[in-house]
This record gives sequence, structure tokens and C-alpha cells, in this order.
Amino acid sequence: MAVKDFYRNGCAQWRVFFQPQWQVLFFISCYISFAISQIRYSIPEEMTKGLLIGYVAQDLGLDMKRLRMGRARIVTGESTQYAELRTDKGILVVSERIDREQLCGDITPCSFSFEIILENPIELHQVTVEIIDINDNSPVFEKSKINFEISESATTGSRFALESAYDADVELNSLQNYVLTRNNYFVLKQHSNPDGSRYVEMVLDKALDREERPNLSLKLIAVDGGNPQRSGSVNIDVTVLDANDNAPEFNQTIYRASVMENAPKGTYITTVNATDADSGSNGHITFSFSDLKEHLRDIFSIDDSTGLVSVLGNIDFEKEKRFEIRVKATDQGGLTSTSKLVIEVVDVNDNAPVINLMSLSSPVAEDVPPGTTIAVVNIKDFDSGRNGQVACFINENLPFNIKSSLSNYYNLITDAFLDRETHSEYNITVTASDSGSPALSSSTTLLLKVSDINDNAPVFDRGSYSTHLLENNEPGLSVCSITARDLDWNQNARVSYFLENTQIGGAPISSYVSINSENGVIHAVRSFDYEQIKQLSFAVKAQDGGNPPLSSNVSVKIMIQDKNDNAPQVLYPVQSGASVVAEIVPRSADVGYLVTKVVAVDVDSGQNAWLSYKLQKATDRALFEVGLQNGEIRTVRQVTDKDAVKQRLTVVVEDNGQPSRSATVNVNVAVADNFPEALSEFTDFTHDKDYNDNLTFYLVLALAVVSFLFIVSIIAILSVKCYRWRRERMFYKSGANLPVIPYYPPLYADVGGTGTLQHVYNYEVCRTTDSRKSDLKYDRPCSESIISLDSSRTQTLTHAQREKPTNQDFDDQQKPPGADWRFTQNQRPGPSGSFKLQSTHVRWTPPSRLRAAATPEVAVGTGPWPNPPTEAEQLQALMAAANEVSEATNTLGPGTMGLSTRYSPQFTLQHVPDYRQNVYIPGSTATLTSNQQQPQQALPPPQAAIAAAQPEPPKAAQTPASKKKSTKKDKK
Repeated sequence: MAVKDFYRNGCAQWRVFFQPQWQVLFFISCYISFAISQIRYSIPEEMTKGLLIGYVAQDLGLDMKRLRMGRARIVTGESTQYAELRTDKGILVVSERIDREQLCGDITPCSFSFEIILENPIELHQVTVEIIDINDNSPVFEKSKINFEISESATTGSRFALESAYDADVELNSLQNYVLTRNNYFVLKQHSNPDGSRYVEMVLDKALDREERPNLSLKLIAVDGGNPQRSGSVNIDVTVLDANDNAPEFNQTIYRASVMENAPKGTYITTVNATDADSGSNGHITFSFSDLKEHLRDIFSIDDSTGLVSVLGNIDFEKEKRFEIRVKATDQGGLTSTSKLVIEVVDVNDNAPVINLMSLSSPVAEDVPPGTTIAVVNIKDFDSGRNGQVACFINENLPFNIKSSLSNYYNLITDAFLDRETHSEYNITVTASDSGSPALSSSTTLLLKVSDINDNAPVFDRGSYSTHLLENNEPGLSVCSITARDLDWNQNARVSYFLENTQIGGAPISSYVSINSENGVIHAVRSFDYEQIKQLSFAVKAQDGGNPPLSSNVSVKIMIQDKNDNAPQVLYPVQSGASVVAEIVPRSADVGYLVTKVVAVDVDSGQNAWLSYKLQKATDRALFEVGLQNGEIRTVRQVTDKDAVKQRLTVVVEDNGQPSRSATVNVNVAVADNFPEALSEFTDFTHDKDYNDNLTFYLVLALAVVSFLFIVSIIAILSVKCYRWRRERMFYKSGANLPVIPYYPPLYADVGGTGTLQHVYNYEVCRTTDSRKSDLKYDRPCSESIISLDSSRTQTLTHAQREKPTNQDFDDQQKPPGADWRFTQNQRPGPSGSFKLQSTHVRWTPPSRLRAAATPEVAVGTGPWPNPPTEAEQLQALMAAANEVSEATNTLGPGTMGLSTRYSPQFTLQHVPDYRQNVYIPGSTATLTSNQQQPQQALPPPQAAIAAAQPEPPKAAQTPASKKKSTKKDKK
């Protein structure tokens, strides 16, 4: 329900005000980029906290997202905030109890205002909430009892002023009527003041008679116009006195005076005067304030005898600008009269302007256009008139301006473009000054930071760069450094360096130089040759890290400096091995005769290309000379018949570099009068000389090669001898505990188990086509505990188990070789054999041990192997092998296996292997032994062999052949 409906319907619609009521008024204006609107609501006072005032988002046309993103908030200059903005619902609710009488007093209409500020963009909405009065206060008399002493001689119509009641409510809810209890003597007469207030007088309607009624008791009732009505009363006691028939009279009906606000206590205001026609005590008048409000009793005072009105307390123009006070004069007879005193308060400039910052956009981008709103301030001055007129300004020499948008609101706007590189922040002092005398002012300082944008390209410290680089440099060498600076900040000032895409000689510039993108150091990618490239010209781009990035280019020139890296080249005379060029000098040549001229060039430049010529060797140095600068060969003296026909000159051509380089050229000169003579002489000379030179060279070379081979051979033989000697000593000293890792080919037969040898050794000979060395690997002796794998590789058998194999085991084992596998003497491995083994495993007979024949237990298959050779046979075989080595040494070519290790003359008979004991076929796991039915054994790994070491088995029985061999040894 609107407020106007309330006024029309009166009290019947009073309770409706406890429901939210409002009326909305919009006023929208735009100034630059600052949106402003006004809205007005009306609500009753004494609403409960949290009740709805209005749907502010709907009324302003804003959505909830705009309220939240714009950080909508209430800004008020009052100490108490009566309204609360709920941005999640877009409503205004009551936040504090609102008492209209406390807020506005007698002022109507009563309202309070505040602003709603939104940011990004800035919006200002002024909200006014009008408070509607409700009848919550009853009329109140200051005194609970009024006493009158009235003479019985008082004439009919005499007036007696009564105390007025006070009702804090306003309009219809304020004091409306007075009622006097019914009596026979007095009637009530009501009057209205210009301000709308009421006062009453009690009029004597019938003459008093003290003898009949000495005392009267009456009651005055004050009634307001609210619904329900409220009232207040005061008791009136009238005492009838003897006659006093003249009441005091004021000389003015209205007294007017003025006083300065903040006037000190005791300041004179005015004096009221009244007279009484009576004499004596009935003519004595007393002055007092009538119906003075409570808060005014501490501000003004009146002298009861003289009627002088003065200042008692503090007068504040901003609170009350005008006072209306009723003054009462009373004589001793109880007769009274009243007059009005109007006091005007004169404003004093005692309030400085108050500056409130409503909104500030900081930081602000430096590229904002002029006229952009940066801040909004509210300035209030509680003075009035000129004292309340405020002027606002900021400090000078700033790219900002401040302008008024609404009453008491000012916008701080940009007046020019900002530059963060010049000023990264501004201290803006906003000053507000009033027009009072003296003028009062106040100021506040705003710190505005300017955020950076990428508006500055990198700037090189030079317009162009030029440097020198010596040729034949190392790749990766630092050539020079490029530096660029960016005036922007942070990421916008981070400079990176790049090479512009340039082609030099058909190749990109990146194949010549590179640049460090962080520090701008240029490195050479490859070594430069001055004779090919004399300078490099390219561009370097410096680019910042902004978005979008800005860049600038600079030209770089690298000049390659020459280095004396080229020797002079002789162009003439031409040196050719196929023919001889000779210069003919006639015997009649005079001194200074030009024989020839040596022509040479140097591809270097500068001093490195300056050539000088010198005569190094000559057949007759006294006959010729060479020009130092021009290379001309001239005769020094007269040619005589004694001079040799064949002259050979060696000329050195040297450049001027540091260090210098040189070239030599041989010049053949024939001292002859005719061409045939010179030709014959130089043909023989050249042939003999070349032949002698070549022969000497080859002889020296052959001698050096032979000496080198001899020394290498001696060293190799001694090394092998020492190595084998040390290995034998180490073996015999350490016994069976040598840390030798044996090599056991899988499924090889254990020929040591036959009892032929007490100790068995394996040698591994590793040979390549170009190697003349043999690596031999010794294995520790085996014992009876040697285990063997069956052919299926699923179980192991000890030596004792192998003596009684089953038929099934024999079927699964590998079959022994046939008789066609036995090798003849020419088929044994060695230099005389028809094949070469890349890897061979050979069994050796240890020193001081006799080789025994096969034991009787061994089953004979295809026949036993031949008996071991005697010492004579071994010696004969050794000599034959040595002869073969001697014959093969001269014909050894690449890829021939060396024989010096195996058949060295230092070897004794014990080193000669027995090729008939075991034969291993390369690329096969089969081993040829003398027993065809003996199962093949797989030797255990090194750990198992060491762990299974047992005492040596008993020696096998000697055969007649072995006994004979032993007897021969004993004789020796």
C-alpha cells in the first residue's frame, strides 16, 4: 500500500504499515563513464531487524551477478547504518531499530539517505528511505501537578495559562486536543502556534467565591490523533485568594533575537519586560520559561527578576537553526501572562568539509583514454550558506582532473594519457575547501598505481654492431654481445634475441653464427676462412615477452681477419716430374743478365701476402742472385768457361706473416751457347739425380723397417717367454688353488676319466686372421669327482657312476667318432695343415708326467688311438715345424696366422702338444677319443669343479710303451 493511501484511509489502515511498504522514484543520469540513479522507499518506524525494505536489484534493473561482480556495498556518512544490502537476493533489509523521534525529532518528513556503489564499471545509486511515524508515544506533561492561587476578585474571563503537553509523534499521531474535566468555574480555550503546536488557557467562566469554594481540583487531559488514541493528564489544584485584579502584561507580543552558534556560556541574547497595574506584592512580577522542552533547558536561561535571557549551553546551528520559546510573567497574586521569544541562530564556519572515498580503481592501465573515471569521492560540509559551499581540487602538474557529478559527489578522471615508464604511481591529494571566513579545508591522499602494458619495443644500445674475428677460429667461440633494453616492466621487459632469416652464399645465417636468446651473445658455429668469406652482415631481432610482442632489429657486421695460414704458391717456373725445365744462359752473358723470374702468389692478404725471395742453395752461389722483392734471378758476375754447364738453384719464397710460411722452387740453369748441348746435359743429370735420390730413399726406408721389425720381434719373443715362465711358476707354486676359470665346452667327453693322464689341462687358443698371438688358458686339475651330464641334460653322473652305465644310457649318449676322423701328420693343426682354426682347445701333458695308454677297462670300438710318440719322434716333428716356419715367414701375408708363439725355438719338448690325444671339431660339440662307447661328459662349471675337488686318483697302470719311455728318461 502506498503512503498516500494511508493518509486517505486514516486509522482504519494503520496495521498495514507493519508489512513492507515502499514507493520507488528513479532518477538516472550519466556522466562520462559514471552511472548514477536515485531511488526512494517509505517504511514505518520501529520495524523489526531483518524486515524487507525493498527489492533494490529489481528496482534498479540489476541482476544478482552484477551485484556480486561489482562488489555492491552501502556507503553512508552516518554513524549508524539502518539498512543492509543482501547481494545474494538483491534486497534491502532493516539492520538496526529505527526510531523516527530519535532520528528526526519534530522534523517532517523524516528520512535518511545512503549510496550503493558498484565497480567495474563504477555505478552510484542514491537511496532515500522515508520513515513514516506510528503512534508509539503518548502526550506527556512535564509536571504531574499544577498549582494556581487565584484571587476571588478575579474577573470573569481571566485567563490562566496551562502547561502544554508534549507528544514526540508528528502529524496525526501528535497532540490533537485538550480536555478539561467538567466544573462550574473554568472553561478550556485552545490556541495554535505558527509552527502547528497547541497551547491552552484556562478561562474563568464564573466568579470565584473563597467562602464557598476555597479549593478546586481539576484534571487536564491531552489526547493525540493516533489509532488507537493515546492520552496524558495533569492535575490542577486551584487555591482561591483574596483580590488581585490586575495580571502582568508584556510590552511585546513576540520578542526576536539572534545568537551566534558556539556562543560561550553567559552570552546575552535579549531581555523581556512585563508590567503589573497592581501595587505592593501583587505588582511584583516573576519571569520564567513556559512549556520549555527538556533539551532546551540546558541551552537557555532567564533571570526570574529581570527577564534577561542568556546562553547556558552549547548552540549548534547544524542541529537547530531557530528556537521559539514562550516566556511567562507571574505576579504575586497568581495572575500570569505569556509572550513568545524567537531566537535565530547565526551559522559560524566551524565545520571543515569531510571527504569520503567511495571508489578507487587502482591499479589502472597506462593505456586508458583521457576522461576515464579513476575514483569517486563524496564531500560534505555541515555548515550552511557560504560556509557550506565547497570547492574541490587536486594538486597541480598531474594528468588528472576532478569534476562534480552530483551534489556533493566528485569524479577523479584522467586528463591525459598515462605513461608507466615515466611515473609508475601517483600520489593524488584531493583537497576540499569551503567558502567561509576564514575558510576551512580538508584533504586526503590517494595512491594510484599504474599497471604496465607492452607499449615499448626493445631498444639496442647501439645503432649497429661491428666486430672483427680472426679466421680459423674454433666453433662455438664468442664473437660479440648484443644488448637491448625494454622500458616496460616484468614479462613485458624480458628481451629475447633471434637471428633474422638471412642467406649468405646460399646458406642460412644460422649455419654461420648463433645467438644466445637470453643474453644476446653471438657465437661462431663453424670455423671461418678469410679466403672464402671476408665478412658477414646480418640482422638480429630483439623481441620482448609482451602480448602481442614488440621487437626491433639491429644490423651486425662481422669482419673476418686474415691469418697467415696459406703458404706461397709458385706459378713459375712450373715444377713437373715428367719433364725438366731449364733456363739457358749464354757464356757471353754479362753481369746482371736476367736468367729468369720466379713468380709466386699468396692467397692471404695484407702483410701475410707480402713475398720475399731468397736463394737457398745453388751450384755456384757466386754466379747468381735473386731479387728480394721481385724474384728475378740475375748473374752476379761474368760467365766464364770454368763454370759448370749444369747449374741448379733452389729459391725460397717466404711471406711476411707471423709466423711466416714459405715455399721452395728448383730452377735448372744451363750455361751453354746452344740448345742441343744444354738438352743432353740436363737429360743425363736429371735421370742420374732422380735415380740416386730414389735409391737412397728406398734404402733408408728399408733399413728403418727391418730395424723396427727386428726390435718388435725381439720384444715379442721376450715378452711371451717371460709370460709363460711366470705362469708356470705360479701354477706349480699354487698347486690346485689357482684362481683359473676353466672353459668347459658342453657335452665334451672327460678323457681324463680313462686313467690315461693323472692331470688334465685345457688350453684355449684364440686366433684371428691378423693376430700373431695365442692366449692360453690353464684349467685346474680334475679329480674323480668330475660330473657328467647325460645327453638329455636332465641329470648328472659321477665318475663312479659312469663306470657302470646302463644300455639306455649308452643309447642316449653321443656316438664316438669313426675311424675316418683320425688325423694324419699333415692334417694336424699348424702351419702345414690344410685349414686354420679360429678357436682350438688342446690337451697338454704337464711336465714330468708320462702319457699312459688307454686302460683295459675302456671298450675297444673302432680301435685305439696310436701310442704316444717317443722323444725322438717329437724332436723330429719339432725340427720339421721349425723349417716350415722359416719358409713361411717370407710369404706371410695379411690374414695368415702367426706361428712364432707356438713354434718358437725357445720351446722345449714338453710344450709340443699331442694332437692325437683329443681332437675338437670346430663348430661341433663332439670330441674324438680312443673309446667309441665311452659316454660324453659335460664338465661342471667352475664353482662346481672347485667345490668337488678330491684327492688325486691312483695312477693308471703303465703299458710296455710307457715303461720303455720311463727307462729312457731315467738313463738320461
